[in-house]
Amino acid sequence: MISRMADLTDALVHVMPAMLDRPYVLFGHSMGAAIGHELCVSLMQKNMRLPERLVVSAREAPQHNQAGDLHRAPEPLFCERLIELGNTPAELLQSEEWRKLMLPVIRNDYQLIETYVPTPLHRTLPIPLSAFAGDKDNELTVEQAADWSSLTSKSFQLRIFDGDHFYLCKHRAAVVAEAIHSLRSLPPALCCQPADWPSTP
Repeated sequence: MISRMADLTDALVHVMPAMLDRPYVLFGHSMGAAIGHELCVSLMQKNMRLPERLVVSAREAPQHNQAGDLHRAPEPLFCERLIELGNTPAELLQSEEWRKLMLPVIRNDYQLIETYVPTPLHRTLPIPLSAFAGDKDNELTVEQAADWSSLTSKSFQLRIFDGDHFYLCKHRAAVVAEAIHSLRSLPPALCCQPADWPSTP
């Protein structure tokens, strides 16, 4: 488990070169959106290939980032918060075996994002950026999602879906279609040439 954003992005940058032989889109949901943004910053700083588009989902822009301490909460309060956030069945949290297995992992993720301090961005990302959000997400306002527009020098898209923080579960097809839209305008040869593992098709 990795509890510091810098350690995680360093690890990701280390394995990225094997996957940069063709155009790609980077998508991150919630904490993953912050990870995706920090990864783009690291790739830009190292002059490595950037994605055709960064898609951030259910996450406020870095200027609205807030610290937290839920990762230190007693287990009953921690479990209650997970239920409020949604997408974690209460039945699972009633299982002692499941709690012992998964709560340390979830706490680790909370520690990473609650202690995260965004890297100061001295120039905007030179790639298009999209922000997705659910209209009933009590973790995020539309305005906070819209402010991702200040982080790119290219086009920006704000897409609001019906749903809460986990809106993407019921809108999976639409989310995927929107996320890969940037690749559709590329010449087929750039996207479809065979390549050896580990590059993805």
